[in-house]
Amino acid sequence: MSRHQVVRDHCLAPGRPVDAPPSGARYSRMLPDLPALDSRPEELFKAGSPGGVCDAARFPLRAGVDDAAGAAGWPFFGQFIAHDITADRSPIAAQADVAALRNVRSPKLNLELVHADGPVGSPFLYDATDPAKLITSQDGTDVPRNWQGTALIGDPRNDVHRFAAQLHLAFLNAHNGLVDRLREDGVPEAELFDEARRALTWHYQWIVVHDYLPRLIGPELTAQILDGGPKFFAPAPGEAFIPLEFADAAFRYGHGQIRHRYRMTRDGLQYPLFPHLFGHGPIPPEHVVDWAMLFDVPGEPPAQRAKRIDGGLPTSLISLPEDITGEVDQAELRSLAVRDLLRGQATALPSGESVAERFDAAVLAPDEVGPEWAGGTPLWLYILKEAQVRHQGDSLGEVGGRIVGEVLIGLLRADGESYLAADPGWQPTLPSVGDGFTLVDLLRFAGATGVRDAT
Repeated sequence: MSRHQVVRDHCLAPGRPVDAPPSGARYSRMLPDLPALDSRPEELFKAGSPGGVCDAARFPLRAGVDDAAGAAGWPFFGQFIAHDITADRSPIAAQADVAALRNVRSPKLNLELVHADGPVGSPFLYDATDPAKLITSQDGTDVPRNWQGTALIGDPRNDVHRFAAQLHLAFLNAHNGLVDRLREDGVPEAELFDEARRALTWHYQWIVVHDYLPRLIGPELTAQILDGGPKFFAPAPGEAFIPLEFADAAFRYGHGQIRHRYRMTRDGLQYPLFPHLFGHGPIPPEHVVDWAMLFDVPGEPPAQRAKRIDGGLPTSLISLPEDITGEVDQAELRSLAVRDLLRGQATALPSGESVAERFDAAVLAPDEVGPEWAGGTPLWLYILKEAQVRHQGDSLGEVGGRIVGEVLIGLLRADGESYLAADPGWQPTLPSVGDGFTLVDLLRFAGATGVRDAT
């Protein structure tokens, strides 16, 4: 009788023959029958430009008043998720052809941006001496780069700033750590990459469902969607898409949580996100982040807090550097708020008020969203104001929360290889500190600075 082998990180899911995203992954609507909000372009430009209602700098700064309950790193993790599931490379236009929009990411939380096409399809991302492992910089403190400093990673957007690049690095190291564990457990060499990829993906998906979503939309709404099922987004297995209400409004909530300045270390200087922490180049030693400054780590002082969601964006995002926007015809297009507002207009999103009515949620009063929007509030801004009015800017409200929760959980349920679809009873196998596995636990397993020695 053969001995039963316990493999700690072996996930019982069907194999995946092709890692590349399906050609022509699509965008569509969650609420296709709601009419588009037709705002005047000059209103959108004014609102999102310096001095407009979306400019956080117009409000007097008071120490700690704009601090959210959540730690400063969570909107960057949200950005990581966004890069994993959606990429619309169409230019900003007055009116987008929604039917022609294509998502160049597969609509799955599958870490495609980390693993790309695997060691066969993307060999430049993998260690030639150990193909199951992803490469990092030679000293291990950065993502791999070519001789010009360009990141060699599955999604170049993850090098837009220092936090994104180093979060990506943590996932590279976590994958490699899983390869070592699985090898110790006797997994055959030919299966190591697939098993490590699957194990990392399932731990990531668990974090999204059990750590990230409860913080962002509240544990009650998360449980309601998980246990009671979705009301508005339930794609059939293999037929998932990204709703425009999510991509061009609700999941841009994180822009409203970004701070203008951050400390990378406990006693270090404060740096503006842009241009000082701009990416697309090797990470200097002074910009190596102590993750205990971005996430609350047991045994460490509290991290920096995210900015409260209040409809205002910091100077770093209201006046983006040309390195990010490229040359623009109008100076207002350097504002991320203007771009977010125009994107919602171009894809004909409904007003926030009409979505709230459809969701049977309490509709914000005109004085709660601002007098500028007498004809209806752009959905992106409505979601930010709803978070401010209903939850003091600490979490999303019913409109934003339901869109985000239903889409992320719906994408997992439509993916036959996710843990929710393939093995709903699965539990994380990596070590954790506390009652449940968290993103901090994953960072600790990856040996990330600031969490590796915490107990």
